[in-house]
Amino acid sequence: MSEQSSEKNMDNPNQSTTGASDTANEKAFLDNIRESIDAVDCEIQTLINNRAKLAQQVAVVKKAHIANNEADDIDSKNPIFYRPEREAQVLKAVMERNAGPIADEKMARLFREIMSVCLDLEAPQRIAFLGPTGTFTHAASLKHFGKAADTVPMNTITDVFREVEAGTAMYGVVPVENSSEGVVNHTLDGFLSSTLKIIGEVEMPIHQNFLVSEHTKVDSLSRIYSHQQSLAQCRHWLDVNFPNVERVSVSSNGEAARRLKNEWHSAAIAGGVAAAEYGLHKLYENIEDNPSNTTRFLIIGHEAVAPSGQDKTSIVVSAHDKAGALIEILKPMSYHGVSMTSIETRPERPNKWAYVFFIDMQGHIDDPNVSAAISDIRPLVKDLRVLGSYPKAVL
Repeated sequence: MSEQSSEKNMDNPNQSTTGASDTANEKAFLDNIRESIDAVDCEIQTLINNRAKLAQQVAVVKKAHIANNEADDIDSKNPIFYRPEREAQVLKAVMERNAGPIADEKMARLFREIMSVCLDLEAPQRIAFLGPTGTFTHAASLKHFGKAADTVPMNTITDVFREVEAGTAMYGVVPVENSSEGVVNHTLDGFLSSTLKIIGEVEMPIHQNFLVSEHTKVDSLSRIYSHQQSLAQCRHWLDVNFPNVERVSVSSNGEAARRLKNEWHSAAIAGGVAAAEYGLHKLYENIEDNPSNTTRFLIIGHEAVAPSGQDKTSIVVSAHDKAGALIEILKPMSYHGVSMTSIETRPERPNKWAYVFFIDMQGHIDDPNVSAAISDIRPLVKDLRVLGSYPKAVL
């Protein structure tokens, strides 16, 4: 030991022992915190299992009602286990009473997954969605029903309707409008030939990612795959960053991601679910030109939904071919204080030059003002069908 270091130790004889003591105290403090975390984890696990047991009791009661022909909210063959209005109320209550530090929506997402697992114990839910796997519709399905649901991709929106109509899937998820690119006509047209109802909605912020695989040579890119709407939503970003690379429109973002498996010279634009599903790397994130870009999805099913307290009602109206027909339709809504949130027009097939109006409004069909407005509209039009009353999107 040098004379200098010896002098330092003589000047500070407790230096090394103090450092060791601080480290020991810190370790003891952390050990105490970890023991507390373990205790809380045990508590959480017990409570989740208690909730699951209660869910199983609900299933027993509903099945008993069926056996005894005492069904009320359930049909004569199958009990209804999924209750959109009840789940919306639970999630809203979770967000209202949340005290942090976890953000309200993140806390609600945790409960969403707990509810999904509990519902799976009652009755596994088969959900048809516009595929393939990895699309934003797939992400919307997982967001709404949770990861415990059995989500099944369909090739077209028409296939989703057919799957639910046939009872092969309990519910379906289809896109209906995008804040940047507008309405999805195929979904609206699906309701014209179907008796299915809207039982819920999902709003998804659409964040596009520039995806590559592990063997992609970025310096040699020759094409970028994506759905035509996603390419349109990222047009400016692509013009700036990859102006000379060919943009190839494919059937879906999931298909775009899938193609990268065997192509070293290609990239894809898709969402986070596609990146995870196909094992891709996000070279650039959130490349959409409009950061508030959002898509709305509809949940379709057979049953009517009870009021949740914050609802929307959708109708489709076939108007008479005369001047002022639309104004006539809207007047009762104004008179009864019903707020219209959107209106879309589609051709009334097979009639030539005839049109129908799809109208969304705030409130539930059981609300007196909504019911009165619809009753006043009926005699003014050729036909009016209530597509459904359902909870407004919570997450």
